[in-house]
Amino acid sequence: MSSPQAATARSGSNVVDSYFKISQRGSTLSREIRGGLVTFFTMAYIVVLNPLIIGTVPDGDGQLVGGGTSTAASIAKIAVATALVAGVVTILMGVLANFPLALATGLGLNAFIAFSVATKMTWADAMGLVVLEGLIILVLVLSGFRKAVFEAVPLQLKVAISVGIGLFIAFIGFVDAGFVRRPAALTGPPVELGVGGNLRGWPVLVFVVGLILIVTLYARKVKGAILIGILGATVLSIVIEAIAGIGARSDKNPGGWGLSVPKLPDNWFTTPNLDTIGEFSLFGSFERVGVISALLLVFTLMLADFFDTMGTMTAIGAEAGLLDKEGNPPNAQRILIVDSVAAAAGGAASVSSNTSYIESASGVGEGARTGLASVVTGICFLISMVVAPLVTLVPYEAATPALILVGFLMMAQVKGINFDDFDIAFPAFLTIILMPFTYSITAGIGAGFVAYVILKLVRGRTRDIHPLMWIVSALFVLYFAIGPLSDWLTYPKPDG
Repeated sequence: MSSPQAATARSGSNVVDSYFKISQRGSTLSREIRGGLVTFFTMAYIVVLNPLIIGTVPDGDGQLVGGGTSTAASIAKIAVATALVAGVVTILMGVLANFPLALATGLGLNAFIAFSVATKMTWADAMGLVVLEGLIILVLVLSGFRKAVFEAVPLQLKVAISVGIGLFIAFIGFVDAGFVRRPAALTGPPVELGVGGNLRGWPVLVFVVGLILIVTLYARKVKGAILIGILGATVLSIVIEAIAGIGARSDKNPGGWGLSVPKLPDNWFTTPNLDTIGEFSLFGSFERVGVISALLLVFTLMLADFFDTMGTMTAIGAEAGLLDKEGNPPNAQRILIVDSVAAAAGGAASVSSNTSYIESASGVGEGARTGLASVVTGICFLISMVVAPLVTLVPYEAATPALILVGFLMMAQVKGINFDDFDIAFPAFLTIILMPFTYSITAGIGAGFVAYVILKLVRGRTRDIHPLMWIVSALFVLYFAIGPLSDWLTYPKPDG
């Protein structure tokens, strides 16, 4: 006979399985936990990187986030708030949308806020714009507009988005690991192998060993291949750093570690400081830079958030085998609602807009198929608020091999595009190729949409264009034209 404790455990397990539809989606509890852990370790770098971007730039009044001029204090506060918001919204994604998608502060958007927005106003004003943008997108979601736009996109363009994101995250992996770098010289190719065409440093070796380990284990169908690879490479990096004392990568030390140096810390725990929560002014920017300028900034943030998430959830859903015949993921409306709330929450906590992370694909590659994986990832983020080494022990070079394998898996979807049909093939090609080339999911999606509409128009096939595709393509034209228009309005005109 089984004990009452065993029966209770089975009952609890059944409740979890039923709520998250684990068995129904062909997954298991252990796969979901492994997937959640892999996603965390693959994207945990944001807790280290975001403070270095947001916490080191003075605003228009010379103040840092959280007030004052102490960079160390600002960085510490932002690290805690970054982990907090990422943890809460990722858990919400898992519980409410039941989708294996994690969220955190969006890279690119945080740099835009730091260097192009906050320098023109106060940090509170800048974060108010982020909150406003998130609220506007939330209204668009609740009205059904955002989901309608997603469903209006042709299926093969959705496939192209997934393939493009696969190439994009593989490129991110190679760059972050130092395997591919920007040359020091202004002339020559935009990127190169290692330094001067040669691989340099022990960290790159860790990346290569980690990649070989993950691919080998995956080919052998070993459960937990990606997680084992990340942890194994992390242990190797700690040993190498302890012996060789390599240090951080810099111009004088090109063979160093990319972001965090993998070494055991003196203090294992930190005390969270939540002073940045609520430090935003919703409409302060309108007084500071004017209504037109503020609205243009909101539009730029909104369009990037709007389509980055659309592309990410499509790619994750495709890799997990969760899309329907039209290329739509389950609970799309709930996914978009949580993502919109996350954008506003990021601004409200002074850490910039939170958005869906394509690194979630690494957890899906490990086998995650439900929101339980997101709950595991979110809990790890919350733990990292007080256990600092959980994040800093895993260097880029140990985590990024997972992105290479997942990029390959997502690239395999390219067979779903009909390259004999030029009307769809060329827009798909632009979507795929521009994501890694521009380092932007939004730019790739926008170019593909505009090209699709133009080709259908010039070939007299306007009936194939969904009405919403006209609207979205026009918005993308405006998005791409904001820079030239701003330059034209700003630069002095020649006399005569």
